Amino acid sequence: MEALTVDFKAILDLSDEQFYQLCRSNPNIKFERSSTGELILIPPTGGETGKSNFEIAVDLGIWNRQNKLGIAFDSSTCFKLPNGADRSPDASWIKLERWNNLTSEQKEKFPPICPDFVIELLSPSDSLTATQEKMKEYKSNGACLGWLINRKTKQVEIYRIGQEVEVLDNPTSLSGEDVLPGFILNLAAIW
Repeated sequence: MEALTVDFKAILDLSDEQFYQLCRSNPNIKFERSSTGELILIPPTGGETGKSNFEIAVDLGIWNRQNKLGIAFDSSTCFKLPNGADRSPDASWIKLERWNNLTSEQKEKFPPICPDFVIELLSPSDSLTATQEKMKEYKSNGACLGWLINRKTKQVEIYRIGQEVEVLDNPTSLSGEDVLPGFILNLAAIW
């Protein structure tokens, strides 16, 4: 089951508040919204993808708790990107000073900010092309570092601002580089 995109723009143009309320009123459905206003319904993950997402979130969370350089988020967090899209990366992180510049209300709803770091773990229901486009969108909206992890092919695409995408075949680990200094994701638990 792949993500379903629905375009209601001809009859309904949801405001940010209406989109937020739609998501709150339907907690069992994961929504994203494209920069053009199309609603994207994301199917739930299977067990293997969920297990891998959890391993990634735990490792990022432990590193973040030890280093206290920012705020880490799980796959349920939706961000309002500068281009107007509402996206929920599988894991993400924002520098503390950027997070602290948001108001309490902005932090409570869908934060109007692009994370500094994003991870998308390709699941069987994800389209590779659509996920690559999402990674490019994160990058063009300010994400400094992004990893697209494909468990099936054991490939990782690394997205960095101002650089071409780097593709790694069967890496054993990934480095957070200067964005997340000292963070190493061991991929043994992911593959």
